[in-house]
Amino acid sequence: MSINVFSDTLQYFKGVGPARAEVLSKIGVKTCLDLLHYYPRRYLDHSNVSRVIDLSTKGANVTVIGTVLSCDVVQGRNRQRLEVSIRDDSNGHMKLIWFQGAQWIQRVFAPGQRIACTGEVSRYGRTWTMTHPDFDKLDEGGPQLSTGRIMALYPGSARLQQVGLSSKAFRHIIYELIRTRGLEFPHVLPRWVQQGYALMDGRVALRAIHFPKSHAELEQARNRLKFEEFFFLQLLLRHTQKNRAERKGIKLNGRGIRYEQFINDVLPFELTQGQKNALKSIEYDMLSGSPMYRMLQGDVGCGKTVVAVAALILVVDSQFQGVFMAPTEVLAEQQFNSLCKYLNPIGISVGLLRGGQRKRAREQILAEISCGAIDVVVGTHAVFQEHVKFKNLALAVVDEQHRFGVEQRASLVAKGNNPHMLLMSATPIPRSLSLTMYGDLSMTTIRDLPKGRKRVVTRLFRESSRPEMEKMVLEQLQQGRQAYIVYPQVEESEKSDLKNAEAGYLAWGRLYPNERVGLVHGKMKNQEKEAVMAQFKSGQVQVLVATTVIEVGVDAPEATVIVIEHAERFGLSQLHQLRGRVGRGSHQSYCILMAEWRQSKESRERLKVIEGTTDGFEISEADLKLRGAGDLFGTRQSGLPEFRLASIMEDTSILENARQAVAALWEKDSDLRFPEHQEMRHYFENFVLARMEGYARTG
Repeated sequence: MSINVFSDTLQYFKGVGPARAEVLSKIGVKTCLDLLHYYPRRYLDHSNVSRVIDLSTKGANVTVIGTVLSCDVVQGRNRQRLEVSIRDDSNGHMKLIWFQGAQWIQRVFAPGQRIACTGEVSRYGRTWTMTHPDFDKLDEGGPQLSTGRIMALYPGSARLQQVGLSSKAFRHIIYELIRTRGLEFPHVLPRWVQQGYALMDGRVALRAIHFPKSHAELEQARNRLKFEEFFFLQLLLRHTQKNRAERKGIKLNGRGIRYEQFINDVLPFELTQGQKNALKSIEYDMLSGSPMYRMLQGDVGCGKTVVAVAALILVVDSQFQGVFMAPTEVLAEQQFNSLCKYLNPIGISVGLLRGGQRKRAREQILAEISCGAIDVVVGTHAVFQEHVKFKNLALAVVDEQHRFGVEQRASLVAKGNNPHMLLMSATPIPRSLSLTMYGDLSMTTIRDLPKGRKRVVTRLFRESSRPEMEKMVLEQLQQGRQAYIVYPQVEESEKSDLKNAEAGYLAWGRLYPNERVGLVHGKMKNQEKEAVMAQFKSGQVQVLVATTVIEVGVDAPEATVIVIEHAERFGLSQLHQLRGRVGRGSHQSYCILMAEWRQSKESRERLKVIEGTTDGFEISEADLKLRGAGDLFGTRQSGLPEFRLASIMEDTSILENARQAVAALWEKDSDLRFPEHQEMRHYFENFVLARMEGYARTG
């Protein structure tokens, strides 16, 4: 039976069937090509397996292959443990021990099974043991797939195991697929790209990633497939950008009287050169007739919100509506107050739409939005709901854009007739990541800070220096300034010895009895949080004890010191965002990092970076190295696929080559019409785009 590798489901392929096909579809493996791109998680080199009789060093990490002799749950003094006894080909015995999941793991093993186990070895008496080892069931025959070669081990789960999809099963199914359908796999890269960058043949690479003949061949295959991941992502970004440019957008009329009033009369300061340049680019986009899709990035405090407000005024001056999206209700409330301060004096109406509103107030706001009585809507995720209708939406501003998913951004686009989109990020994005993940966006960066702003002084303190820290805070309070005290958790926990906000609130109140101390955290009701923050902003509260709920959006110019307890527990980007809560006025400000002596190597590196620089770009580069792109910038939310092999940080040369190749392709054949590009086009349209439907909708 012939199978279309692009579209036909796997259930009719040999070794799969309906039950396995259903489970595979839930992990995104639906077609033959999906299965080929379900890459091994690691490899077992059978030429380097240790024999039990040759073991000599406790603590060594080794792989042992053996046959299961017995599998028993043993009742210890305090808890159960699972003991699996195995014997290898040297007649050496070893015990594998599990203290967790004993009942479940026991069902996996049966006497007579061949298994490979990897872990740290210990010795009790004359018996070698491994505790909680990694393990895989091995083939019981067929030397072509296991014996004497590098063997692929696949990502597994309990659900896969239930339908018999072990590494052994995957190897047999994929082997059969390559054997019978290998010649049907598409040549996904043009020959000129493959030859120009000295890449392994694509079909060979797919075979070698699953059944490598040597470590050298495996490395070549990995490089080829990494190149493909980068190449097709870059092609997707170009494709999306081209589609947007060809689409008819809302063309604005340019600057009106209210824009000039805002710049000349309402703003109490002159725009920085960076803000002026950003506005010039945004205005050019919105007058072009094509939908704007621009990223506005800049360090905390650089004035992105003012630029967004000016862009919204341009929209209203042309008789359209705008929406300003904020990730939390607290931030939405603050941005609403800020926009009212800027826009109400020039006759622009602003409405707030959030989840916790009373029914009558909410219905009135919805009616005013739909008839156009509200010019600018400030909202949270509540705006995405289907019953929220705009009369003529022309601009969506998305603050802290990485906190919103691709489907949510797509729903905003659907609420207007190709409205302009301005995405804002307070986490500066390194060039390597922006080229890879945001290559379809026009990028604007504000690098300068408003005049009069001083760099925040950052100091690292240990617990022994707490009296010095408390003295620094008191000195600021005595000068009429305010302070934030940030804790990693709300309340005391039996599972953690971290200091907590509720206990800190009481302690700081006792320490400074003449100052008013407030408390805000995520478990409070929104009205309570907003009331405390409003009191802090107005100066009624001098010390605000908080969790990371104040990470973004709180703007109190008189706050000049922030103390971050257990700073070693926070991420770099989060520490930088928290530090951005101070230094928003003209006074010298301070960030005090309180950290434990005992820290991980990564924690020490983070604290060293945050203490040594206030440059958001340096910090984001360091964070990218420490944490990876997915966690740092929410690329898991972007709708783009996660790389299965490639790494932005480790494979920069491959990334740059792929980017150059796509640029050359685009210059000669952006429509992918040339005969030598037809297989690539078919693969791109039927495999790449099919896996990224959500992202395509934002285009």
